[in-house]
Amino acid sequence: MEHCRLQIGCLLIVIYIGFIYFRDCKRYRKNLDSSIFDEMIILSIFCIIFDGITAVMVNNLEVVNSVWNKVFHLFFLVGIDTVVYMMFAYMLSTTGVSAVKSKNKIWLHIPYIINVLVVVINIGSLEFRKGTYTNYSMGISAYTCFAMVIIYVLFTLIVFFKRWHYIESNNRISILSYLLVVSGISIVQAIFPEILMSSVAVTLVVIGIYLNQEDPTLNEISRYHSEMVMSFATLVENKDGSTGGHIRRTTAYVKLLAEELRERGYYTEFLTKDYIQNLCQAAPMHDVGKIAVPDVILQKPGRLTKEEFEIIKKHTLDGGRIIEETFGHLDNEEYTKMAYQVAKYHHEKWNGKGYPEGLQKEEIPLCARIMAVADVFDAVSEKRCYRDAMPLEECFDIICQGSNQDFDPLIVEVFLDMKDKVKAIHNEINMKQ
Repeated sequence: MEHCRLQIGCLLIVIYIGFIYFRDCKRYRKNLDSSIFDEMIILSIFCIIFDGITAVMVNNLEVVNSVWNKVFHLFFLVGIDTVVYMMFAYMLSTTGVSAVKSKNKIWLHIPYIINVLVVVINIGSLEFRKGTYTNYSMGISAYTCFAMVIIYVLFTLIVFFKRWHYIESNNRISILSYLLVVSGISIVQAIFPEILMSSVAVTLVVIGIYLNQEDPTLNEISRYHSEMVMSFATLVENKDGSTGGHIRRTTAYVKLLAEELRERGYYTEFLTKDYIQNLCQAAPMHDVGKIAVPDVILQKPGRLTKEEFEIIKKHTLDGGRIIEETFGHLDNEEYTKMAYQVAKYHHEKWNGKGYPEGLQKEEIPLCARIMAVADVFDAVSEKRCYRDAMPLEECFDIICQGSNQDFDPLIVEVFLDMKDKVKAIHNEINMKQ
């Protein structure tokens, strides 16, 4: 027992985190196949167990069969490498990199594959040495394991810094902290193999990911906030006879557009993970100013008079004012600013002939330019009190004709390239109504 106290402590911590994580996942009906973290927890538990078993076995060489000692070390070495490899894969996933499934980046996985083969082939030559305080294992399998851990920790740090803007700002420092600690432990363990701190590194990885990104309770609170915003926006939308479909479709189009623009390398200085997250939460509020428009105008079946249209146009100014008054006290200033810009400027046009301020080109905030394409496309594709819905192909033609006139031509190009995905969103949400 004295040789595995550290492992027992780490094991209890990881089991506790796993218990509350899977309990809360079940409570909130989270899909357990949706995250690498689900597998990491299970694997980490087994890895720490084998770490503890090997720590006991290596310090009782006189009573432990050498073959069994090497077999358990094999499971432990492969386990520790796999946990670190999965940490790297998780970082790729959480920063929006698709390299985990990319054949073009198979070289990222080669160190892991080679390491497992080397460990398995050379496990028979593993040596057990006596240290000052504890015995420890050494040999080609152990050296290779240490090397691979350091390689993938470095890979993870490189991805972290390279994709810094794709990580939520409130998580960056804490993620960096546990990555640096894990890096330090890995280096110390490689230089001083007698210390046996592998379980601490594994435990810190699990704790860091759970607290920063995978706590189901915090994620559920965020989801509740989004649903409340969506519900409020739907109430406003109901004023003109709509049923909430416009809000959900436009939000889905905005998310699709923003992510595709980022994936293609456009507007990367803006399209961080925070930006897209705030944009998706701000999109439902784009027409909130309509709450101040009289129902008789919103629901008028015929053509609006010039005076009535001027009243309709005021919903952009009213929307900006409502956002400031309603959300101005929130700590998330970036969200408030974006919601304000989306509500106020989503009717501005690329050629400067929009309203309320006649902004043109890059003077229009990017979030409003993205919102404009999604809003107009959906507006013409749904039935209104004064006209029927247009066929989707005609709706795409309207967006195409508006390129470089009403809309940012780059955004239009990307939107039209995703016709099939847009149609799928349109049909899916309509079926749910």
